[in-house]
Amino acid sequence: MKQLYSKEVIAEHVKAIGQQINCDYQNEEILLIVVLKGSMLFAADLCRELNCPVTIDFIRVSSYGDSTVSSGNVVFKVPLDTDIKGKNVIIVEDIIDTGNTLRALYHHLEEKQPASLKICTLIDKKKRRKVEIEADYAGIVMDDGFIIGYGLDLGERYRNLDAIYLLDPNNLPTEGDA
Repeated sequence: MKQLYSKEVIAEHVKAIGQQINCDYQNEEILLIVVLKGSMLFAADLCRELNCPVTIDFIRVSSYGDSTVSSGNVVFKVPLDTDIKGKNVIIVEDIIDTGNTLRALYHHLEEKQPASLKICTLIDKKKRRKVEIEADYAGIVMDDGFIIGYGLDLGERYRNLDAIYLLDPNNLPTEGDA
């Protein structure tokens, strides 16, 4: 593992995103829809940076399983508890990679008629995008590489690391090892 972003650098990006959201929404109420499990640490830090009224709900979708490569099949594992119709909604995602999962989620939520629907991500891998989808709020833009830490995992491990690390592609575990 090689450290890419320290906890201090991550905190700076989270603060900057929070300032953008505060500027855009000021005293308007927003609903953060946190994509579990990876976004939980980012969302916790982000909501503490927000000055506007905030409510939070969680959704769980997956296209990776235990693999380092998206299967392309998006599965909704935990649905929303909140009616989002007429609300200002921000999807909080840890990473946008191919965009397949987020695009499916975005369209799913769009059908529920929110007043506004925006995307917020800590990590944006634009070069790996396979579908058209853009973040309204993005912290770190990077090219490629499989990363772990600060909520990002490999087979449910490494989420607890307080920094973000790049895994050596030559030493990635195979699906049977993860």
